[in-house]
Amino acid sequence: MRKNIVHVGAGELSYEIRAIVSVGEELQRLGVPVRWENIGDPVAKGEVVPRWMKEVVADLALQDCSYAYCPTKGLLETREFLAERVNARGGVRISAEDVVFFNGLGDAIQKVYGFLRREARVIGPSPAYTTHSSGEAAHAGQKPVCYRLDPDRGWMPDLEDLRLSVKYNPSVAGLLILNPDNPTGAVYPPEVLEEMVAIAREFDLFVVADEIYANLVFDGVRTCQLADVIGDVPAISMKGISKELPWPGARCGWIEVYNAEKDPVFRRYVQSIVDAKMVEVCSTTLPQKAIPPILGHPEYPRHLEERRSRYARYARIACDILGDVPGIQVVRPGGAFYLTVRFLPGSLSARQTLEVAQEPVRHLVERLVAEPGTSLDKRFVYYLLASAGVCVVPLSSFATEEQGFRMTLLEPDEARFRETLTIVADAIRAYLASDGSHAEVELRAAG
Repeated sequence: MRKNIVHVGAGELSYEIRAIVSVGEELQRLGVPVRWENIGDPVAKGEVVPRWMKEVVADLALQDCSYAYCPTKGLLETREFLAERVNARGGVRISAEDVVFFNGLGDAIQKVYGFLRREARVIGPSPAYTTHSSGEAAHAGQKPVCYRLDPDRGWMPDLEDLRLSVKYNPSVAGLLILNPDNPTGAVYPPEVLEEMVAIAREFDLFVVADEIYANLVFDGVRTCQLADVIGDVPAISMKGISKELPWPGARCGWIEVYNAEKDPVFRRYVQSIVDAKMVEVCSTTLPQKAIPPILGHPEYPRHLEERRSRYARYARIACDILGDVPGIQVVRPGGAFYLTVRFLPGSLSARQTLEVAQEPVRHLVERLVAEPGTSLDKRFVYYLLASAGVCVVPLSSFATEEQGFRMTLLEPDEARFRETLTIVADAIRAYLASDGSHAEVELRAAG
């Protein structure tokens, strides 16, 4: 073309969580039955939306006002409801004007990063949820800036690494926290969050916290929300209904802005995000109207507790089945609904394979793993999919050098969930043994 029209950050946009689907669908066409463990959609996995929740939505759908535009920031009554929930916690105080709705958190994430000055970077965790790492990297046209999550400490943030990364990188203007974390399911205790906020205060950063799973914490894990510890530091908390209700198809998320009045630059930045939303007019009305009656429904606490209990039980089952497999490390999650399996350093090689009976399927996977730049964990993911029909996401796609994979805890049929984990465990054993390296791995694990 006359001019190069490609955005400088286009090469940073990737989303392996869905990209792997095209491979799975091609395998399905070749006759491979697939178990989808890649995407965190409880409804697609078969979780039943309770009837009382459907009745709330159905009643609202009969009201003409549900089909109209809403104010740019969102419905006032819903923003007041959400602001009061924050204020009731006793930490930072906000008003309805500090709540802004978006068409899902994906929309919010793109605007939060997209309206930053290009030179301003937001440091995020590694591993990192792909929408955040890709969005931040694309806005800057560079690789994401990350701090390390330590698998040997339950995937807790390496606070010394974070502090040094911020201290010696003056382009860092913001700090991203995912709590509970995706992909690891780690839940940060209050003292860790307080220290992260202290680092932001020390270096004059703003904080972005993705708290979409904030109410899906289980097994007695102790945590808090950003609003409880943020103090006077400017911040944005991201929340939504896609995981908690769950209603992912609503595409309804919001940000809560904390302490905008404390810094004129941060206040102007937030206003630019609101102005961008104004150009779009507004977000979808119906799900916003449903939030107060659903979250305030007498059945809602029991609904939430049932889900938390199930995810806690599944996390224990997963660790029981995978825990004695040599060559891997499994940290039991304390929140969200994901399980991350890490391959121990040196356990993977480019010689390992799994038996694939069907010739067309074998040819496909051999072509995929031969593509330049295919990571060793992605190679395993391809073979697992082709040989056993289990679709997971390579850990290296989450902006990390760690090798492994992420799967979900969402399968509603416990017997099928156990069966899937057994298939995965057997596949890992066979894969690591396929080039004779398993003996070394067992020695390292024992040591």
